[in-house]
Formats: sequence, structure tokens, C-alpha cells
Amino acid sequence: MAVDLKGRNLLSLHDFTTEEILQVLRTAEELKMEAKRGQPHSLLAGKQLGMIFQKPSLRTRVAFEAGMSRLGGHAVYLGPEDIQLGKRETTEDIALVLSRYVDGIMARVFKHEDVEDLARYSKVPVINGLSEFCHPTQGLADLLTIYEKKGRLQGIKMAFVGDGNNMAHSLMFAAAKVGIHLNLAIPETYRPDPKALEWAKEDAAKTGATVEVYTDPNDVDKAVEGVDVIYTDVWLSMGQASKEEAEREKEERRKVFLPYQVNMDMLQKAREDAIVLHCLPAIYGEEITKEVVEDPRGRVVYDEAENRMHTAMAVMALVM
Repeated sequence: MAVDLKGRNLLSLHDFTTEEILQVLRTAEELKMEAKRGQPHSLLAGKQLGMIFQKPSLRTRVAFEAGMSRLGGHAVYLGPEDIQLGKRETTEDIALVLSRYVDGIMARVFKHEDVEDLARYSKVPVINGLSEFCHPTQGLADLLTIYEKKGRLQGIKMAFVGDGNNMAHSLMFAAAKVGIHLNLAIPETYRPDPKALEWAKEDAAKTGATVEVYTDPNDVDKAVEGVDVIYTDVWLSMGQASKEEAEREKEERRKVFLPYQVNMDMLQKAREDAIVLHCLPAIYGEEITKEVVEDPRGRVVYDEAENRMHTAMAVMALVM
């Protein structure tokens, strides 16, 4: 039975039930098939989406902007020069005013509390396009991609290799909700947020999934052994507060994360038909090699990127 998501915020996949996540995926699958047939939509005709960006983006901006257009609506881009959450004016005032102009708000922010504050005061649905805590719309695209390539979600084995960042959190929430067994190979000093891990384990207990963290570099092979999916992300998290802060950590992180690089040797540890996912942009030669992405198992990252739009369309259609 379909679930009603109208008026809901999407701040984290932890906030959605398993059935609600599956509803988004079913809707995305349907919209994608209809798009392939050239079938136009007017589901959001006359609707407006306000898009707040504190940091640049390719996939998030185009996925939502093009997706809104495909649904018959219109998106308004608000960059760092246009809107400064909590600086030029309070987040409360921004939310109260903006929600009188638009029918939904998507925000890509540095601090998760900013998107929470937007949702607290907004009169229209708020969608988290990325915060330093999580990246729920990417997690939905990842689930859709895994389902398309593997034909199921329940019982799939996946390994995330790299930084315990916002992407790791979203994958923990997503995997736990749909019954995917997730191994996270992450250096001790870059472990995921303890509360996020606790929530994911609680959700996993309900679906029969497992969430395991490996912090010893010597256990990376153990984490990826026999998995169906290997996932990685940049070593310098997109959730960093500034480029300057990221630069100061660059050399240190490269040394720590070198054993966690997704390369052809690591890929051989996974199942023969394993796929590789990456939320992009990728830094080739760091967290992943170009050779892996050029392999058919790694080319899936471009299908994954496309699915950002289809899942964004599904979320907007359902909540707006």
C-alpha cells in the first residue's frame, strides 16, 4: 500500500520508515521508466522549488533543477551571494519568508542544524541536499542503483571504504532500513558519529541487516571480502566547513587513507559481479583509481549519478 508523504521534510533517511523509503524508490523507478519513454509530467505544474546552496554542486543542482522542470514546475537557485543563513538575517526569517514564495525548499548546507532550523520554521517541505551530517538524497539514488543492478536490496552485502563522513552516515541509515548488510572500513580517528551508528544499528535490528565498523587498516580486505557492492567517497569530506580547513588536513589524510583506496586489487576481493559506487566528484589516484571506474563494474557510478535526478523527482513529487 502506498504511503502518503505529502508535506513531509527529508532531513535524514533515519527519519523515514522502510516503507516510506521503498515508496520513494518505487516512484523514482516509475518516473524513470516514463522519462525513457518521453512521457511528460505535470505532477508539479505551477509549483516552485527554492534551492539554497551554501556550497557549489553539479549533481545536486542539476538533479533538482532539471527534475523540477521535468515535473512541470520551476526551480529558483539561491547561491551564497543571494542568501546567508543566520548571517544577513536569521534562518527563522528566511524560512518564514521563503516558504511564502515557494512550495518546497531544498538546501545544501554546511551545518545540519541549518537545515533543521529551516524545517522547524518553514511552512513548506524542506529537503536536505547535503549537510555535514548526512546526504539523504544521495543515499536514495544509491539504493535505486543497487536495486537496478542486483534486483533486490534485502540481503545485499556492501562495503563502504574511507571517511566516516556524511555519506557514510546516509549509507548506514539507508542500508539498515532496507536490510542491506554494511561493512564500514574506516580509520579509527575518522569513525562515523557514535549517535548515527547507534541509530543505524537499531534500524538494522528491525530488518535483519548488520552494520559493522572495521578500524584496523589490516581489516580492509576482510570488510570487502565477498561483497556485492563497494562504495567510496572523497577523503576530504564535502561536509568540511571551508576549503581552508580541508587543505590543512589534506596531506595527513592521504597518509592515513592510502590503505583504503579502491583499486583493482581491492575489487578482486569482492564478488566477481560486484559493482562500485561513488557519489562523485572523484579524485582519481586517491580514494579510487581511474582503472576501477573504467572497468564495467565501476562505470555504474554514472548510472548512480543519473539516478540522483530520478530520486530527487520522486521526493519532490511525493512531498510537494
